Amino acid sequence: MKRTAGLVRVALAALLSVLMVPQAWAWGPDGHAIINSLAASSLPSDVPSFLRSQAALDAIVYYASEPDRWRSPAEPELNAAQAPEHFIRLDLAELAGPLPRRRYEYIRALAAAQQKHPELNLTPEFVGLQPYVTSEIYERLKSAFRDYRALQAAHQDTRPSEAEITFLAGWLGHYVGDGAMPLHSSIQYDGWVGANPNGYTTAKGIHWKFENDFVHANVTRSDVAPLVANTKPVVLGDVFEDYIAYLRQGRQMAERVYQFDKAGALTGAGTPESKAFTARQLAAGATELRNMIYTAWIQSGEPVPAATKH
Repeated sequence: MKRTAGLVRVALAALLSVLMVPQAWAWGPDGHAIINSLAASSLPSDVPSFLRSQAALDAIVYYASEPDRWRSPAEPELNAAQAPEHFIRLDLAELAGPLPRRRYEYIRALAAAQQKHPELNLTPEFVGLQPYVTSEIYERLKSAFRDYRALQAAHQDTRPSEAEITFLAGWLGHYVGDGAMPLHSSIQYDGWVGANPNGYTTAKGIHWKFENDFVHANVTRSDVAPLVANTKPVVLGDVFEDYIAYLRQGRQMAERVYQFDKAGALTGAGTPESKAFTARQLAAGATELRNMIYTAWIQSGEPVPAATKH
């Protein structure tokens, strides 16, 4: 067991030596729009009607790519701060042990793991922060829903609250959508690194080729919609643990992207299999987002726990 663990550390050190800090790409605009659109349009009828209106749907789709628009070189500090929030290299993050629920606990856990693995780069900027921004926006959404309930009960104007909720739902959708893209949760982010017995591409570009070019050319909302329609909205139990499981499921699909690329199935019209695979991943994102929005609404009606005294 010790020898195996040592070999894993050596292999990771070797592959990380050739990695650069990645650009935080996501699905291209088409993929993000599909995910947000299908999530918003499939919300159940007990969600407030304003959030199911055409105006809200249009806004949620617009906000789907908002974090990518924050990546302009005109705002370098904003770009640097939020770039790691689009991805997480679970292969490295899990060296810190079970993922903590809170951002700063995770950062401290990475720092402790760095002491044990000096040959690796375990900085938050490199490993990624994806589940933390997602859970934080989710809680913002739940809080905003609670405020909406209070305003409605007091017969006060809910329009500012409705605007806030619509923005938060769209913003949340960007990161949930990122989590459905397999390369966003894997160390194999953009070009295969490390041992490569299957001869996958090591060149950068596969990431954008898959998530943007292939989606734009081959996958439409109508391809994905039936997959979402075949699932029922559910109230999630432990939202954080559910989301981590969702990310891990995505990571398991990372090698499949490279297999498709090697077979030429991400070029031109691709193949029925590569198109179906992509549609399933987009549907997974839309389903997860819908369930998170719905859960935020339901949980916002629960009593607020008593504040912890320090």
